[in-house]
Amino acid sequence: MSSYGKQNGQKQEKIVSMFDNIAPTYDTANRVMSMGVDKSWRRKACDLAFAYTQKESLDRVVDVACGTGDMMRFWQVQAEKAGIALGEIVGVDPSVGMLDVAKEKFPKFIYHTAKATEIPLEDASADIVSITYGIRNVVEREAALVEFNRVLKKDGLVVILEFMKNENPSLLGKIRDFYMNRVLPKVGGFISKNLEAYEYLPNSIEDFSTVENMQNELKEAGFNILYTKSFSMDISTLIIAQKR
Repeated sequence: MSSYGKQNGQKQEKIVSMFDNIAPTYDTANRVMSMGVDKSWRRKACDLAFAYTQKESLDRVVDVACGTGDMMRFWQVQAEKAGIALGEIVGVDPSVGMLDVAKEKFPKFIYHTAKATEIPLEDASADIVSITYGIRNVVEREAALVEFNRVLKKDGLVVILEFMKNENPSLLGKIRDFYMNRVLPKVGGFISKNLEAYEYLPNSIEDFSTVENMQNELKEAGFNILYTKSFSMDISTLIIAQKR
């Protein structure tokens, strides 16, 4: 392994260890910090994806960096509301701590302890791959997008919800940045008793990609962009892309 590869591996292991540490309080901190608004973003992502598939039944939905399983539950509930028959809902995450919480909350789903770059599923076996608030934590992002493409069936969808860097923030964007940089870490740190972990969040957003760059990386990985929209003062961005 090259020194660059080793450095990336160590960085990824540190991020996974951090999530293992905050897993028990992760759901509570998220709900408080987002004031529950993330639920509407997740529903929107599921509903739009189902509309784009134009299918009455899907074999498999895979949620990468699934954490404590919340998005998997949204896939299940929104599919039921839309009258779509869902086969498997599969969660993939490298954090054992997060998956332990997910398995306790949603024991009927399928789980794999694995990185986004090494999904233990066969080629062209999933209708949808989602990753919500996790892609910025994937050190080898381009490799992960290629892996999503491998796992998806032809015309399958990748659904990304993420906090993305805004290079030219408006006044509302500056208010958002103040909240993300100054308020949110203290709230998350108080709830989890791990300030370092929640100081990581605004830093990871600042170090992350812009929406335009994310779109370009998806195109390079073999996807066509179907939908892009930012919500709630550009706090969260949804991108839906289709495998070519």
